[in-house]
Amino acid sequence: MERAGAEQQILPTDRFRSHLLLKAVGAIVILRWSFVGLMGLMPQDAYYAFYGQHPALSYFDHPGGIAWILKSITFLFGKKVWALKLADTIITTATITAFYALAKCFLSTHKAIHALLFLLSTLMITVLSLVSTPDVPLLLCWTLTLLCCYQAVFRQRNTYWIWTGIAMGLAFNSKYTAAALPLGILLFLLSSPPHRKHLSTPWPWISLGFALLTTAPVWIWNIQHGFASIRFQSTARAADISLNLPDVLGVIGHQALLIMPVLFCALLYFIYRNYRRYKDCQPLIPAAQLFLLCFFLPTFLGFFLISPFYWIKLNWMMPAYITGIIWVSQWLSKKQLYWQWICTAVIHIAVAIEIIWYPIPVKSDDIWLGWKELSIEINTLQSRYPQDFVFSADSYKTSAVLNVYLDSTVYAANILGEPALQFDFIGTNLQALEGRNALFINSVPDIDNEESEIEFAANLQPYFENVMPLPTVIVRKGDRIIRKFLVYRCYNYRPPGKEDHP
Repeated sequence: MERAGAEQQILPTDRFRSHLLLKAVGAIVILRWSFVGLMGLMPQDAYYAFYGQHPALSYFDHPGGIAWILKSITFLFGKKVWALKLADTIITTATITAFYALAKCFLSTHKAIHALLFLLSTLMITVLSLVSTPDVPLLLCWTLTLLCCYQAVFRQRNTYWIWTGIAMGLAFNSKYTAAALPLGILLFLLSSPPHRKHLSTPWPWISLGFALLTTAPVWIWNIQHGFASIRFQSTARAADISLNLPDVLGVIGHQALLIMPVLFCALLYFIYRNYRRYKDCQPLIPAAQLFLLCFFLPTFLGFFLISPFYWIKLNWMMPAYITGIIWVSQWLSKKQLYWQWICTAVIHIAVAIEIIWYPIPVKSDDIWLGWKELSIEINTLQSRYPQDFVFSADSYKTSAVLNVYLDSTVYAANILGEPALQFDFIGTNLQALEGRNALFINSVPDIDNEESEIEFAANLQPYFENVMPLPTVIVRKGDRIIRKFLVYRCYNYRPPGKEDHP
C-alpha cells in the first residue's frame, strides 16, 4: 500500500513534467520556424549564397554542398533572406529525421525518443536551422553515412556499403571534416573482432571507391587551382598555431552552450566512467557502443587536445554529437531530460530577446541587423554615381551581404591586392576597373570606437588618386544607434601593380 501511495504522489509530478516538456518542445520548434521569416541576413548566409551565384565544382574555403543547396532555393524563390533560412531549416529537419532513425538502430523506441529530445533541445539545431554554413549539409550526410554503415556492418546488407560510400562522399563535398568518417569506419572495424572480417572482403574498399568517385568535384577543382583549398585548410591554418591555455576554457564554455550544460556534463561524466570501466579490457565494450564511440570520441577529444594551440570554432565539433548524444542517452533519465529542457528554454528565450529587441550590442560583423538598411543607402548612392563600382575589405562579410541585396557586383579586399577568399576565384578582371571611381564601405563593429576603422582609409590611398569621406550610414533601432558604416568615394582606381606607393 505504501508503494502504491508513493506512486500516486510521484505520478502527478511526472505528468506535470511531461506536459511542461511537451510545451517546451512545441515552443522551441515554433520559435525556430518563426525566425525563418523574422531573423535578418547573417554574413554567413550571404557568403555561401555568393558561392551559389558563381557555380563551381568546389570553392576556396569549403566544398560546394551548401552552395548547391542555396543555389537551388534561390532559383525557386529568388534571393530572399527567408528562402536561405528555409533551406537550412528543411535540411536540418531531414537531419533530425535521420538522427531518429539512427537512434532506433541502437536504442529502444523510448530511449530513441529521449535521444531525439536531447538533440532538439540543443542550440546546435537552432544554429543549423537559421544560419547557412557547410555544417548544414555535412550533418545530414554524416548521419546518413552512419545509417547506411550500420546496415552494412550489423545487418550484413552488403549493397549498403555502396550507399555508405556515396553518403560519405557527399559529406566530404559539404565540408572537409567528413574525412573523419572513413577513419571512424576503419577504427571500428579494427577495434571490433567480430566485425574485423569485413576488411578481408571487397565491400569496404568498394565503399571507399564510391566515396572517392563522389568527391571528384572537390579534387578536380583543387587540381585546377593548385590545391588552393586543401592548402588553405591545412598549411595556412597550421601557421596560426600558438600556445594559449585559456582557449581551452573558451572551448568548454561554447560547447556547453551549444549542446546545453546538462548534456555536455553528462558526456564528460560517462566518458570518464566508461574509461574507468573498460580501460583494461577494451574488447569487452559492446559493439554497438564501440561503433558510436568511433564517430564521437576522435572528433570530440581530438579538437579538445588541439584547443590549447588553436582556437576551436563553435561548429567544429558538431558532427561528433550525432553519435555522442545517442551513446549517452542510454544512461540519461527523464529527470535529466527535464533539466536539459529547462536550460534550453532559458537560453532560447534569451536568444529570442536578443534577436528581436537587441538589448546587448554585438561588437562584430557577425550580426543579423543593419544590412538591409545599408543596402538601401548604397543603392541610393549608386543612383547618384552610376559608374562607380562598390567594394569593401572586411574579410568577406560586407561584400557578401551587399551582393545579396544589390543587383551589381560588389568587390572585396582583392581590389587592394589583399587575399579575398572566394572573391579571388570568380574571375574578376581588376584591370578592367582601372580609372573608374569607387564607393568603399567599411563596417564599424564597435560603434563606440571607430578610430581604427577611420584610420583604415589610409590603405586606400595607394590605389586611388583621391579618397573623400561621404556621410556615415547610421542604422537605428528606435532611438538607439545599432550599426555604423563608413563610406568613402574613391577616385581613379589604380589596380595592384599600378598603385602609387609613397
